[in-house]
Amino acid sequence: MPETSKTPLIPNPSATTLEHGGGSEIVDCGAVPDTETINEWPVLLVLAAVQFVHILDFMMIMPLGPAFFRLFEITPKQFGLLVTVYTFSAAVCSFLVAFIVDRFDRKHALIVLCSGFMLAMLLCAASVNYQMLLYSRAIAGMFGGLMSATVFSIIADLIPEWRRGKATGTVMSSFSFVAVAGMPACLFLVGLLSWRAPFIVLAILSFIIIFTANRLLPPVKTHIHQANQHGPAGQLKNIFMNRNHIFAFLLIGMLMFSAYLVIPFISTYMVTNVGMHVSELPYLYFFGGLFSFFTANLFGRFTDRYGRRVMFGVLAMLSLVPVLWITHISEAPLFMALTASTLFMILVTGRIIPLMALVTTAVRPHLRGSFMTFHMSIQQLSAGLGSLLAGSMMVMTAHGKMLHYDTVGTLAAFITVIGILLVTQVRSVEEIDAKLQ
Repeated sequence: MPETSKTPLIPNPSATTLEHGGGSEIVDCGAVPDTETINEWPVLLVLAAVQFVHILDFMMIMPLGPAFFRLFEITPKQFGLLVTVYTFSAAVCSFLVAFIVDRFDRKHALIVLCSGFMLAMLLCAASVNYQMLLYSRAIAGMFGGLMSATVFSIIADLIPEWRRGKATGTVMSSFSFVAVAGMPACLFLVGLLSWRAPFIVLAILSFIIIFTANRLLPPVKTHIHQANQHGPAGQLKNIFMNRNHIFAFLLIGMLMFSAYLVIPFISTYMVTNVGMHVSELPYLYFFGGLFSFFTANLFGRFTDRYGRRVMFGVLAMLSLVPVLWITHISEAPLFMALTASTLFMILVTGRIIPLMALVTTAVRPHLRGSFMTFHMSIQQLSAGLGSLLAGSMMVMTAHGKMLHYDTVGTLAAFITVIGILLVTQVRSVEEIDAKLQ
């Protein structure tokens, strides 16, 4: 797309958009210069920080398992519940809140959710037994899932569609920072202080994010007038009686289900079957996160240049290679194991970038918050169900080997292929309107 002139077409467009929370639709129509509408980078950095604390909170529970086994004397089944209660809590809460989320300024909603998340982190840090920690993880899931949905709603409302892939890639690169810096830092704090220290640090970071978001995020509320015209029943009808929305929900559900058939068991499989030492596991996160940081931004740029469906199809097809490789690999040298896991992180997480850029265009602005919250509910539910199904399919031998992970990988690859076919059915609002004219 040719560069848009930076000469204002309306008086002080930046101030107008910042004050009234003008969405990307104004920019796309050419009413406001694209690079001067909002200060995009501060906004994206705040949103990336929100994603960082949310993802780190979810991921760091897994390496904390040994400490919980020792301190709280829990069983593997209880630890599995400690992990999955987060996703199921996020799914249920997202579904319930989706009916009202579009009635509020998204900036204020995000600040409230970050405040709840901060309190949940303090509850986790203060837990004195397994039951209190379990309830605290459920509360963290309630706010964490909604934070992520609100982040992508704000991206869709503030960033022009033709630049949305790059913006999505920028925010999703926070996953890479979690793997490269967040996880090692958490493990360092656990070794230096205690398992409670990472939760306290996340609470402090959340407080800083709340203060920064209040200063840097513009109001995002142009959707409120139309959202208030529909009650909960009307909102539900507008979301779920739309064929395009259903295909978008199915697509994200299938992709998250296929990913979480594999993801929760990679570390265990690498140790039990591939031959990695427990002390070598940080390399898995480090190299995967390091390369994903650069590729996430690259994939975002390619998404804007070549199109969302094309990039998703290419990345999803390429992701079949590491999905099958990492689930079928047997004893192998460290270099080979890290190559497989790094490709998995690059491509399986990378395919979400064009997918999210496409999904956010499939809904009209006044429904976007509810849509993305339902979307997050389905995403979390699918992830939890994928983990439970994979866990039920696999068994551990008397020699400590994991069996049937290859079957799980084949199922994940098959579902991915269906997703590649399904993406052709998802249309952006602009495409639908152009077809009707």
